[in-house]
Amino acid sequence: MFRYLSKRQWILILLSVLLILIGYFILPVSVPLILAFITALFLNPSIRWVQFRFRLNRKVSVIIIFLLFLIVLSVIGTYVVTRVVTQMINFTENAPSYVTQLNAIFAQWESDLNRFTKDLPKEFVVQLTQSIKDNIDALSELVKDRFRINKIASAAAQVPQYLVSLLVYMIALFLFMLEIPRLKTMVYEHLTDETAEKVQFMNARLAYVILGFLKAQFLVSIIIFVVSLVGLLIIAPEFAVIMSLIIWIIDFIPIIGSIIILGPWAIYMFLAGDITAGTQLSVLALLLLGIRRTVEPKVMGRHIGLSPLATLIGMYIGLQLFGVIGFVLGPLLVIAFNSAKEAGIIKWDFKI
Repeated sequence: MFRYLSKRQWILILLSVLLILIGYFILPVSVPLILAFITALFLNPSIRWVQFRFRLNRKVSVIIIFLLFLIVLSVIGTYVVTRVVTQMINFTENAPSYVTQLNAIFAQWESDLNRFTKDLPKEFVVQLTQSIKDNIDALSELVKDRFRINKIASAAAQVPQYLVSLLVYMIALFLFMLEIPRLKTMVYEHLTDETAEKVQFMNARLAYVILGFLKAQFLVSIIIFVVSLVGLLIIAPEFAVIMSLIIWIIDFIPIIGSIIILGPWAIYMFLAGDITAGTQLSVLALLLLGIRRTVEPKVMGRHIGLSPLATLIGMYIGLQLFGVIGFVLGPLLVIAFNSAKEAGIIKWDFKI
């Protein structure tokens, strides 16, 4: 098979391998720059629209869109961070009482267990009781360990690093927004006319697929947010807004879904003895899961061009190689590969 490859194809293969190796070592420490570049690509159509609609030059259009983006991000970020910090402080203050409640629940379970298992072998009852007690003690120690002062101080010490990453992201975003036309010109200068035409087709296809997928995912997530907000206003109104926002953000990530938030919450309510709230949260989780699973296959097939299996494989491999960012990067690389095949850049018609 390899002896039929041309010199140009060998160069493309070597460049691909080189990019993969570079990406494996550089991507994990380049998250702010990568996010800035991706954000700039998504904001570029808005910049072009302002530029041609109001007959402004590129720099002025970039400044307008950047300031609007900054205002929206600041408003949303301030609200979310304020609510999250408030809820985290409340949870930290109440963590000891949660442990006490779990111990009280265990004591009640132990009493009920002794009553229901009085006719069973004593060794079995002792072993079962000790196993439950060990698990409760381990959970109590975990909660106490996670919310010690030194742990909280260590987490707070990471805030300056996050602020530096945010500053790098914002500066890089502005510069990328300015430089996208020049970067595109630099890339096309190194391509032949035939290759440039294929790359343009690939870019158009890739942009169509990604924007269509994000648009569809966003519309589905809006339904998820509304249903979550209405449900939580009935179940737990004091946490409705912040938890709906968290569920909305988490559910925007394919496969994971809102169950990762509502599932443990419902289990805790069952353990705490609040059967009504636990049942309501379980029903809400199943409802959101049903909405997502009903719409998601159509979204994947129509807007991303990948099967759910290919999407899952891409996300898992991306997660293992590149961490959290690979969860999104994996499917995007699969989409880019398919787009390159459709454009004729990559030849994949071989037989063994």
